[in-house]
Amino acid sequence: MPDSADLTSLESPLQNLVAMGGPVMYVLIALATLGVLTFFYLTITGALFAPRSVGSVRREVAQWKQSGTWPTASGSFLARCNPMLALSRRAMAGVSNGEPADSLRENLAQGAQRALQPFEAPLKIIEVIAALAPLLGLLGTVMGMMEAFSAMATTEGRASASQLSGGIYEALTTTAAGLVIAIPFAAIAAWAEFRLRRLNSQMNEQLLDILNTATVTAPAEAHQQPARQDRQAPEPRDASRQPTRVAHAAG
Repeated sequence: MPDSADLTSLESPLQNLVAMGGPVMYVLIALATLGVLTFFYLTITGALFAPRSVGSVRREVAQWKQSGTWPTASGSFLARCNPMLALSRRAMAGVSNGEPADSLRENLAQGAQRALQPFEAPLKIIEVIAALAPLLGLLGTVMGMMEAFSAMATTEGRASASQLSGGIYEALTTTAAGLVIAIPFAAIAAWAEFRLRRLNSQMNEQLLDILNTATVTAPAEAHQQPARQDRQAPEPRDASRQPTRVAHAAG
């Protein structure tokens, strides 16, 4: 007997919701469950695999700018999970090896796109839930009003308030349930989209900083080479060049 009582107590909330809102509540409850699971998945995936310009990445870039080298060790588990570390090393290796700028930019753009792909599907699911929940609530509202008018039709317009209240109550319950589900998931979708845009902006700034280092150092080296050649030009004073000068002066 206690077991049956416990089962009854566990099933009663779901049964009460379905009794209040009708069969549409099954779909709304399924959407809410899917949305909560997707939110937790998005949060855990973002904490582990989001491309972040953390301190270790910035230190490696600073070391590369000073000495031209960077650590090859994988680092901690969180560092290995961070796609920004691999993208930064790829950019530094391409610049150091003299890889063409166009192909390097294309490879880095593809890598940045792959780094954000795991977050696009959960975000789309949350956006769809936020859009579908009010529509399902409206569907429940229509079904509830149809039930109320059906009660009026069967009684030839002499339906009592208790007969009409069931359909109206169902209509209002599904509308409220749809809004209760849609509002928080719409806010979550907006927050996740803002985070993705911010991560994309951080990746672009970090990678452009590395690529711009090559464009800054290249002209400096180009100016230094003629200067070294000018300093080295008057140094050779061997005997083979002296007759040329003398002949030129005599001519």
